[in-house]
Amino acid sequence: MNMMIQARWGIAVAWLGLSTIPLGAQQPPLPGTRTGNPTPGTPQPEPPNVADRITLTGCIEPVDDKRAAEGASVADRESPSASWYVLTNAERKKVVPAGTGTSAAAAKSRSRAYRLNAIDSQLSPFVGTTVEISGEVESSTPNADNKADAKRPILRVEFVQKVAPTCR
Repeated sequence: MNMMIQARWGIAVAWLGLSTIPLGAQQPPLPGTRTGNPTPGTPQPEPPNVADRITLTGCIEPVDDKRAAEGASVADRESPSASWYVLTNAERKKVVPAGTGTSAAAAKSRSRAYRLNAIDSQLSPFVGTTVEISGEVESSTPNADNKADAKRPILRVEFVQKVAPTCR
């Protein structure tokens, strides 16, 4: 009988100990501390600027495959670049919240083709499909390898979703 009582007490103590663990995790952060950064010591990126953000529909196409393949290492493909993909047949969509796309760069950006600043793996699954894509219009256009690319505005991709399995 004595062992049965000890076992019950052991279970009760373990249950009590486990039930208090989540309470510590629910405490609010201390004033002045930043949360949400999974890597301590790494600065957090600035929040997106909705005034620079636009949403488009169009077709994702690779930039000239020959030029993209020359000298492109795997590390290059996993670094953000506006040299790998373009959005063609781009049509602007109206989206919320208010103030979206109102910056000077976004307002004047009425192109039918955009260079897409993203990593390869973010866009490669969508090549040849019609997508809805959102991002920030970059105000300055870095030098491009050819003049046609230099004239296209750059969209720093934040969100992409397939809306049709093929391009129109």
